[in-house]
Amino acid sequence: MTYPETLEYLFQQLPMYQRVGKAAYKADLDNTWALMERLNSPHKKFKTIHVAGTNGKGSVSHMLASIFKEAGYKTGLYTSPHLVDFRERIRMNGKMIPEQVVVDFVADYKEAFEELQLSFFEWTVGLAFQSFAQESVDIAIVEVGMGGRLDSTNVITPQLSIITNIGWDHMQFLGDTLAKIAGEKAGIIKENTPVVIGKSQPETVEVFLERAKALRAPIVFADKQPMVPMLESDLRGKYQAENFQTVIVACSWLSGMGWSLTPAAVKAGLGSVKRNSGLRGRWEVLQRNPLVICDVGHNKEGVLHITEQLEKTPHEKLHLVLGFVNDKNVKEVLDLFPKKATYYLCQASIPRALEVSELSAMAKDFGLEHQSYPNVSEAYQAAFNAAQSGDLVFVGGSTFVVGDFLKHPDQ
Repeated sequence: MTYPETLEYLFQQLPMYQRVGKAAYKADLDNTWALMERLNSPHKKFKTIHVAGTNGKGSVSHMLASIFKEAGYKTGLYTSPHLVDFRERIRMNGKMIPEQVVVDFVADYKEAFEELQLSFFEWTVGLAFQSFAQESVDIAIVEVGMGGRLDSTNVITPQLSIITNIGWDHMQFLGDTLAKIAGEKAGIIKENTPVVIGKSQPETVEVFLERAKALRAPIVFADKQPMVPMLESDLRGKYQAENFQTVIVACSWLSGMGWSLTPAAVKAGLGSVKRNSGLRGRWEVLQRNPLVICDVGHNKEGVLHITEQLEKTPHEKLHLVLGFVNDKNVKEVLDLFPKKATYYLCQASIPRALEVSELSAMAKDFGLEHQSYPNVSEAYQAAFNAAQSGDLVFVGGSTFVVGDFLKHPDQ
C-alpha cells in the first residue's frame, strides 16, 4: 500500500475514538498487552515520562520534549490526536516519523494485528513504541489518550508520572464526579515512581494522596511549590502559566534523578516549544489585522481559559468560528462564549461531529447572532470576509475544527 492507502486503512478499517466515539473505546488493556508481546516488548526498551490530565497534558508533553531536546537527549514524543498529519502523533527530536515507517509497520503486522482486533489507538501505540525502541531514544514523553488506568499507553513503567489537572471531560467513560475521574487518571501512578500533580483541587487531592501512599510513590503538587516566574516562550496562551509551573517542578525532580536538565536547557526548551516539538493549536496566531487565532480547548475548563483571554485581547468586533463533537455537553460550553459576537457555526469532517443544524438550534436558544455552514472552510471564509481591520477571528470548539482549519489556514 502507498502512504495514503495505508492511512485510509487505518482511518476507515479500524475503530477510532476520535472519529466515531464510544464504539472504539475498550475498557481493558488485554489487547495492548497482547500487542506488546507480539512486538517483543518495545515498551521496555526505552525510558519514559507519562503525562495524563484533563487539560494541559499535550502542552506539558511538548514542553518536556523541547527541554530534553535542548539538553541533548534523543527524545521521542507520543501525543494524540493529530491536527493535520497522522505522523504528528509520533516524533523524534521534533521530527515526525517518515511515511515509509508507517507503511512498513502496517504491511508487516496487518494480518497479525487484525487477529487481535486492535483499535486505531492500539495500533498507533504499537507503532510509536516500536519506533522509539528501534531508534534507541534516550527518553520518550508519552501522553495519555484518555483517562489513564485503562489507556493503552499505561503499559509503561515511567521515570516520572505527571497529572496536570482534573476537569469534566469523557464522563461517560471516566465517571460522573471529579473524584472518580481523578481515580482513573491516578491509574498511571506506579509503584515507587514519583508523580507530579499539576493542580491541587479539593475534590481530588485525597484520591492522589491515597493512591501514591498505597504504591509508595513520592508525590508533589506543583501549585504548592514556590511559584516560578514564567520564562519567555513561543506559547502565547496565558493559561500556559499553570503548565509552566508543572513542567518546572517536573524538571526539578528529573534533575534529582540524574537527568541533565540545566537551567539553560529549560530556558531554551520553553522558549522554543513550537519549533522543537511541532506543537500547534494552542492560542496560535495565524495572522494579524484582522487577528486570526485558533485554539483546541474544548471542555468547560479549557473554554473558560479561552474566553478569559479573548476578553483580554484588544479587538473591535469578535467573529467566532465554532463546531463541536456530539458526545460533549455542548450547551454548557457554548454558553461560556461571549454573547456579543458573530458566530459562524460549522462541523468538522469526522462522523463524531455535532450536526450543524443541532448546533444552530442551540445558538438560537441562547439568542446568538449566527450563520451556519456545512464545513469549517466555508465558515472561516465567511468570518474572514466579514472581518474588518482591528477585528478578531477565533476558530475553535473542537480539536477537529482546528485540525480542518489548519489544513487550509490561508484559504
